[in-house]
Amino acid sequence: MEIILYFCNINLYSLNFMVKYNITEKKQKEAVYRSLVSPKLMDEMKEKILDIIVMQKKYKDKSYSAKRLADDLGTNTRYISAVVNVRFHANYASFVNKYRIEEAMSILVDKRYQDLRMEEVSDMVGFSNRQSFYASFYKIMNMTPREYRLRHLAQYPSQKAKK
Repeated sequence: MEIILYFCNINLYSLNFMVKYNITEKKQKEAVYRSLVSPKLMDEMKEKILDIIVMQKKYKDKSYSAKRLADDLGTNTRYISAVVNVRFHANYASFVNKYRIEEAMSILVDKRYQDLRMEEVSDMVGFSNRQSFYASFYKIMNMTPREYRLRHLAQYPSQKAKK
C-alpha cells in the first residue's frame, strides 16, 4: 500500500511541477506546410531540385543554400524544405551532404588523388571545414574518411599510387 501511495505522490509531484512551470508534453505533429504542396508539384520540384543539386553539382558550392535554391526555382524555403523532407526523407543539409560524401568516397579511392590531404578532399566536395566533413562522413559511413581510404587500399592494393 505504501508503494502505491509513493508512486501516486511522484505522479502528483510531476503533474504539479508541469502545471506550475507551464510545461506541456511535446506532441508529434506534421508540419502544416508539407500538406500545402500538392503531390504533383512535389514531384516536379523534386526533379528540379535533383537537376540543380546533382546534375549541375551545386552540392560542391559551399555557399549554395536552400534560400538560393528556392530563389533559383522561384519558390520559398518552406516549399524546398517540405519537398526535401517528404521526397528525400532528409533535411536540406543532410540531403546535400549525402552527395558530397558520395563524391568524396570516389575521390578517396581514386589513385590520381591519393596524395590529397583530407582538407583538400573536403574542400573539393563542398564542405566549409574538415570537421563538418568528418562528422558527415562518419554519420553516413560509420567510419572516418581516412579509415575509408585505408580500408579500400587494403582491399585493393594494386590501386595504391605509385611514386
